[in-house]
Amino acid sequence: MSGGTFVGMPAFPEAAHAAVGDRTLRANLRHATHTIRDKRAKAVAELADWAELREAGKRIKDHTLRHLDRYLVQLEESVVRAGGTVHWAVDADEANRIVADLVKATGEREVVKVKSMATQEIGLNEALEAEGIHAYETDLAELIVQLGEDRPSHILVPAIHRNRGEIRDIFREKMGSWGRPAPEGLTDVPAELAEAARLHLREKFLRAKVGVSGANFMVAETGTLVVVESEGNGRMCLTLPETLISVVGIEKVVPAWRDLEVFLQTLPRSSTAERMNPYTSMWTGTTDQDGPSAFHLVLLDNGRTDTLADEVGRQALRCIRCSACLNVCPVYERAGGHAYGSVYPGPIGAILSPQLRGTRSEIDASLPYASSLCGACYEVCPVAIDIPEVLVHLRERVVQGGEVTRRGVKVTLKPAKGHAAERAAMRAAGLAFARPGVLRLGQRLASRTRRLHPRTLPGPGRAWSATRDLPKVPAEPFRDWWQRTHGTATEGDGE
Repeated sequence: MSGGTFVGMPAFPEAAHAAVGDRTLRANLRHATHTIRDKRAKAVAELADWAELREAGKRIKDHTLRHLDRYLVQLEESVVRAGGTVHWAVDADEANRIVADLVKATGEREVVKVKSMATQEIGLNEALEAEGIHAYETDLAELIVQLGEDRPSHILVPAIHRNRGEIRDIFREKMGSWGRPAPEGLTDVPAELAEAARLHLREKFLRAKVGVSGANFMVAETGTLVVVESEGNGRMCLTLPETLISVVGIEKVVPAWRDLEVFLQTLPRSSTAERMNPYTSMWTGTTDQDGPSAFHLVLLDNGRTDTLADEVGRQALRCIRCSACLNVCPVYERAGGHAYGSVYPGPIGAILSPQLRGTRSEIDASLPYASSLCGACYEVCPVAIDIPEVLVHLRERVVQGGEVTRRGVKVTLKPAKGHAAERAAMRAAGLAFARPGVLRLGQRLASRTRRLHPRTLPGPGRAWSATRDLPKVPAEPFRDWWQRTHGTATEGDGE
């Protein structure tokens, strides 16, 4: 993986076609996403002012992005004043080089890591491995992915595509080669799996001299960084090592301490469906009495400045990585995260990855089409990112082709390939919707012959039904039901 791209991944349609044929994967995703989304809905419903909090988060983020240059300078000054050191990285290669040099300067050859999307984006683990430095993931889900030589498939739960039996097998087979082996007779009981991970990681926490993290937020006013988590592994990484290196995207800054009041309410409810995160760790520089004696902040651009220049697309930089949009997305639920070819899967990945990386590759040009535009992602987003709007905007860019500037280089966008079958289907639908009588006849015919309907479609439709369950046709059309129950015809029936 390099720069957030899974090397060798095909375009989304091809990757998704393979994924949706995996019944186990679809079952794992359906169970997990539905469970999370239901819990989130209950947690959000507890707040009478949720809409106001959502709007406040949007405005704080938009204000910060408009004045990002000023707040980043203020952040640097605050961090330095508190005893930290700030490094600026224009891209993944520079960020990886900075971190590797900092680790080597300590004389150490291993680091413990807090779950971090930014370090996954730049492929830090692989870059450190190339320098002879071992990076150990300490988040439970990230540990599963690392031990299984797998790839993350979800922002919040990277191993969401794995079930308990698969996790047990990974622990049994791989833990011993990374450190303390799994206990004898390990089962797939969640408590046993968690205890096995705890014992495995404990020795690494106590031995490591260098910790690597990201951050959920950075406060320009004070130089404070914030990490929220549910397991406590992050706090161990942030407090035990002698040196702490944090790699954070420049969009994660907020102006003032009071801004955290909004996000520390909306983020946990949108991500883990909790009123607050079990562990909220904040640190400002270094102190002589506690925590790391050396703190380094690596501010990562890696395409964010280019994204900021797009008036429509820049709203993707509001994202606080809650993953709520993934859990309601019908496309993600069936295709899974790997099909997106990026550490940012789902709806947010479909708009963020092509902007950070450009649409130079086939997969990036295909990602804006990885959506049904149903709008569910926008409805749950705690900072009101209009993902469907950005998707349509990016589709327009891909279709039009032409050149854009990416990190100072002129890049030619690939025009989209034609979709003759899709255009024909849309034309036929347009003809039917324009003629109420034809539509009504088709609906009644479908209802009265529903017992004869096949489970799979014939001809070209076979490709669609091979990876989806055909929806059941109701016993009668809505128009007939309305007329039967209300005694009046619906508009357009002419009856």
